[in-house]
Amino acid sequence: MQNNCVDVVRRFNRFYTRQIGLLGKGYLDSPFTLAEVRVLYEVAHRDSPTASVIGQALGLDAGYLSRMLLSFRKRGFLARKTSKKDARQSHLSLTGKGRAAFGGLEAKSAAGVSKMLERLSPAEKKLLTGALETIEGLLGERKEPKATYLLRTHQPGDMGWVIHRHGVLYAEEYGWDERFEALVAQIAAEFIQQFDAKRERCWIAERDGEIAGSVFLVTKSARVAKLRLLLVEPSARGLGMGRRLVDECIRFARQAGYRMITLWTQSILDAARSTDCPPSPKLACRQVSSRRCRKHPAYWSR
Repeated sequence: MQNNCVDVVRRFNRFYTRQIGLLGKGYLDSPFTLAEVRVLYEVAHRDSPTASVIGQALGLDAGYLSRMLLSFRKRGFLARKTSKKDARQSHLSLTGKGRAAFGGLEAKSAAGVSKMLERLSPAEKKLLTGALETIEGLLGERKEPKATYLLRTHQPGDMGWVIHRHGVLYAEEYGWDERFEALVAQIAAEFIQQFDAKRERCWIAERDGEIAGSVFLVTKSARVAKLRLLLVEPSARGLGMGRRLVDECIRFARQAGYRMITLWTQSILDAARSTDCPPSPKLACRQVSSRRCRKHPAYWSR
């Protein structure tokens, strides 16, 4: 698997370097190398940066960067001003000649990308930008995730997402087959067909405009509700989303007059189970745990 991943990444690198014209003598048929253009970009788009700031941003060797900046000054592209706070540091900026040279390159680069994208439909462009953002998120510097998301009730199309993502994630993470996906489809269908708006609810969590989680609360009896199909996407885990979804179930259950919430979870789902039943002095929460059932794998109460 690792070797296959390496091969795919290397193949993509070969494809993309040719696609954006990096194999020529100069970047975009200019007298500048790609590294030089990236340095000019940092100077143009930062507020009077120092050489050390640029070096850290691009991961360039200090000696190599120093020689490049000296070349830019000799060619009249770059100006520097000694820092008032530290005389050892100089703030960099583009001269008029430098801005003209870089502006032409930036316009040419943007035109090239626009031409490359013009044959794509709006849906394909959205798919492409999402894939590129995923690549950047996975391979770039890991940042603390933003704990911003919203919860809403279900809308047309949401049940399809619930079924699909349960099928995919439980196959990937636990090896469950399509019988589990069929079970989720049955639960979702029953929820829609028998939906009681006063006593039942589905919450969908959205993050950055995309669905990232779900949970259902349905009737078991007059005083007992069942919590079902709690799911949080891997990219949204660690944000407290799972606990928030469960909290919403408890809040709604109180308002609807339930005295207890039950759920049936599997012993292999210990990480999820730890957040399933937050303490509640006014509403009992009973968790029924079981070993994995190969015939009818189930996450929440069935």
